Amino acid sequence: MRTSQIGRPRAFDAEAALEKALMVFWAQGYEGASLTDLTEAMGISRKSLYAAYGNKEDLFRKALQRYAEGPGAYVAEALQAPTAREVAMAFLVGSVRATTLPGLPAGCLGVQGALATGETGRVARDTLAEWRAHGQALLRDRFRQAVQVGDLPAGADPEKIARYVMTIANGVAVQAAGGATCEDLQQVADAALQNWPPA
Repeated sequence: MRTSQIGRPRAFDAEAALEKALMVFWAQGYEGASLTDLTEAMGISRKSLYAAYGNKEDLFRKALQRYAEGPGAYVAEALQAPTAREVAMAFLVGSVRATTLPGLPAGCLGVQGALATGETGRVARDTLAEWRAHGQALLRDRFRQAVQVGDLPAGADPEKIARYVMTIANGVAVQAAGGATCEDLQQVADAALQNWPPA
């Protein structure tokens, strides 16, 4: 006896759908991305979205993780550079490239995603604040290591240097979202490191 296939939900590619959700959040921010926008872009129903990803907040967290592993992967790569200055430069160059990728939304999901959010966007705002703080902590720890091995002067403040680099990167993201070019932003990154503390 054959079982009817009628009524079974259509299978979908969860990874491809998540990539589409990432693009919606990246382009529109957390609050700007309605469930209708998300489900239409992902090609699924609300029921399928909830079943596969949880609620909108859960989907956003998964999209942010996808962003960190894709366009935002420069963070982890920069930390592997041999000197503190090269770490900072790779971080800023990575930020410039990730925020000006052709064919993708301008700016950074980690910065743009929760700008101008009201009460309904509090979870996204807090999630992104934690994400940015984690990136800054990784930089700080790497710069601490640089002080210990003499790559940065003994009097250097790893926390301040990490905050400086992160602030420049966040500014790059905002400028990129406003239409600044890759070339313009690369000049900013270069200028930011002109006064790097000598070893």
